[in-house]
Amino acid sequence: MGFIVSLVTSLIAILVYLNTDKISDEKARLAIRGIMILIGSIAVLNSFSRLLVIVPPGNVGVVNFFGEVSETTLNPGVHLLNPFSKVLNFSTRLKDVKENVDVTSQEGLSLNLDVSLQYKLDPQKAATVYKTIGTDETQLVISRFRSTVRAITANYPASAIYSTKRQEIAQKIDQQLTQEIPTLGFIVEEALLRNVKMPDTLQAAIQNRLKTEQENQQMKFVLEKERQEAERKRIEARGIADSQKIISGGLSNQVLQLRAIEATEKLAQSNNSKLVIIGSEKGAVPIMIQP
Repeated sequence: MGFIVSLVTSLIAILVYLNTDKISDEKARLAIRGIMILIGSIAVLNSFSRLLVIVPPGNVGVVNFFGEVSETTLNPGVHLLNPFSKVLNFSTRLKDVKENVDVTSQEGLSLNLDVSLQYKLDPQKAATVYKTIGTDETQLVISRFRSTVRAITANYPASAIYSTKRQEIAQKIDQQLTQEIPTLGFIVEEALLRNVKMPDTLQAAIQNRLKTEQENQQMKFVLEKERQEAERKRIEARGIADSQKIISGGLSNQVLQLRAIEATEKLAQSNNSKLVIIGSEKGAVPIMIQP
């Protein structure tokens, strides 16, 4: 419409200018011509500006020609376009949606989650988004986001959501949205579970339970360590006992007497030996005295 108005204005300005010859007053004629030149120039410039479209950085343009939406989107920059077309800019920058969602755990307990979703428009699907959703997709994306969070947390007990399974839940939310949101024409960057809130009494009960579990794990560790140490000592004692048994079994009276005789013979054969050997009772080892 703006292009048509500018074009008509330009034509009128030209016609008026051409008919100023009929004005006898020269000053009036020059004044009217000057005004018409100014109006015509502005109208012509405005008409040509309608042929050029600038898509700003971080956006893509969707072309609407009398209700017919082109599947080809315009990248950032200057484009020559049909003056009767309308261009709608869609942001492709990353969006961060923060939500506070009331959920129910596996046991039916009420929790409150602080979650956030980072997503952006798929530039190749901008035309589809415009035709199916419009220019504001926020509410639809948030609705899908909240629904996914509730569905996934319902499969976990409150204690797991609060402590041990928080990262796992965030990953499942991210995976689920990564599958669902692209069908709408958007790309999911990341879904985050930032905080879990619950009634103070429930939170205290869960913390006490976690503390007890940690203490039990610590006690099991200590007991296992003591058991292993006792087992080590038992094995060591058994080895010593077995060794002593072998030694005592091998040192019979006959063996001891034989060793004594061998030692006596060696001493008797030595020139430097100065020992007095006194016989002992039958079967016993001789007594050796150095004077």
